[in-house]
Amino acid sequence: MKKNLAEFFGTFWLVLGGCGSAVLAAGFPEVGIGLVGVSLAFGLTVLTIAYALGHISGAHLNPAVTIGLWAGGRIEAKDILPYLVFQVLGAVAAAGVLYVIVTGNGSEIGGFAANGYGEHSPGGYSMTAAIVTELVMTFMFLIIILGATDSKAPAGFAGLAIGLGLTLIHLISIPVTNTSVNPARSISQALFVGDWALAQLWLFILIPIVGAVLAGMVYKYLSSE
Repeated sequence: MKKNLAEFFGTFWLVLGGCGSAVLAAGFPEVGIGLVGVSLAFGLTVLTIAYALGHISGAHLNPAVTIGLWAGGRIEAKDILPYLVFQVLGAVAAAGVLYVIVTGNGSEIGGFAANGYGEHSPGGYSMTAAIVTELVMTFMFLIIILGATDSKAPAGFAGLAIGLGLTLIHLISIPVTNTSVNPARSISQALFVGDWALAQLWLFILIPIVGAVLAGMVYKYLSSE
């Protein structure tokens, strides 16, 4: 239960910090943080929680990461479902807090940093572009995670590599899909937006998981003796 709660609070922090920066601070008149700031915010949430709670649960914060680590032989199948449940619950709780904050000045939630493609892509990118983006970005994210946490990797730097990796992923892909690579983050925002966000949610659940599984299999092969 302690591991599950660590995943809850870690994913809560990721969604609150990352999506919160996108919704509240990205476009703030004259002093907004922009896409670079949002990218850094997502990376910083992972970096800080990796060092704060990583020793308790591994700080997956992401169903795709959990499943990818299983595919890479790092965790047992019995640990997957509890982690996924608490990750989604943490993400939804953070979205709920963010909803209260965003509507506190009478504003509508708008897109609420939900992930989308086609007319709901920030740059108008197609479903095919979204699939390729989410697949490749999640694949590389898991390669970074698996490599940085390998017993042969330099000790103590995993959180830094993973956090910066997620920052780079957002710098590349926010214009395409608003960047998911994390089904829990996508689910939480889509539940509050409803409508189109729920209709397109399948992509942001399925494709990151596929990318993560492929990365787990590839890294397992690369690191085998």
